[in-house]
Amino acid sequence: MKVILKKDVDKIGVSGDIINVSEGFARNYLLPQGLAVSADGGNVKAVEHHKKVIQDKVNTEKKHAEKTAEKLSAHSCTIIKKAGEEDKLFGSVTTADIEEALKKDGFEISRKDIVIPEPIKALGIYTIPVKVYHGVEAHLKVWVVKE
Repeated sequence: MKVILKKDVDKIGVSGDIINVSEGFARNYLLPQGLAVSADGGNVKAVEHHKKVIQDKVNTEKKHAEKTAEKLSAHSCTIIKKAGEEDKLFGSVTTADIEEALKKDGFEISRKDIVIPEPIKALGIYTIPVKVYHGVEAHLKVWVVKE
């Protein structure tokens, strides 16, 4: 029996897949649990339309993310910290510090999307990767200067 999955089912398929299962499995488990619907003409067309709408939305979001990544890569932010001898910082620059500096400059980037490979504990210029969207990454220049 052909069914269209409404939700992801382990070892069976993901949402939107049209799969062939035994009638008993479909009738006794998938359909009553609301995990699938029968694959008749109307349901197939509805799923294909839904997939197209989602793909269009993903493409739009990705284009917007690429523009944001381009702006971020061209941007640099300055973080002012207290430093001691040999230009070593008291503490370190964190993702929260970078997030705050970006908010002041008009960017809405979460600190979870800012990737600092190792703690910044000295003055200087650093290139920090920022995850803007799935598969889209920007490289932000961060200037750490003495107070």
